[in-house]
Amino acid sequence: MALEFLSPLHKASRQISVYLEAHTRELGVSPAEGHVITYLGSYGPVQVGELVRVFGMKQSTLTSMLDRLERAGMVLRVPNPDDRRSFLVDTTDYGVDLAIRLTNVLTLFEEEIRECITDQELAGFRAVMAAVDQVTRVQLRER
Repeated sequence: MALEFLSPLHKASRQISVYLEAHTRELGVSPAEGHVITYLGSYGPVQVGELVRVFGMKQSTLTSMLDRLERAGMVLRVPNPDDRRSFLVDTTDYGVDLAIRLTNVLTLFEEEIRECITDQELAGFRAVMAAVDQVTRVQLRER
């Protein structure tokens, strides 16, 4: 029996990553770095632990990425006022500008996809995503 959901989701994830790589590289970041920057642009400042949960990276991998982004002037780490043992990560002004530019790329990409499908197909996609949420019961970000 073929994997009806996981194979297409994996393939789509990979296609999206390859597609976005050209656009993010033009802006000086990898797709993963761009994803972190846009996340911080929407939800920052956040604890490193939240980024680890949301992106599923090892802490050491994320730390290396944050080091690169900090050296490039895109993010900054500041002491967490609620927990002196941890840091919060946020975007710099340059990072905010980059997050906006990356979000514009994503918005155009989504608009192109939306033009290819009907409202009924979108409803079906949302139903599948809701089923994944229901079955996994995995919450990646604190609400």
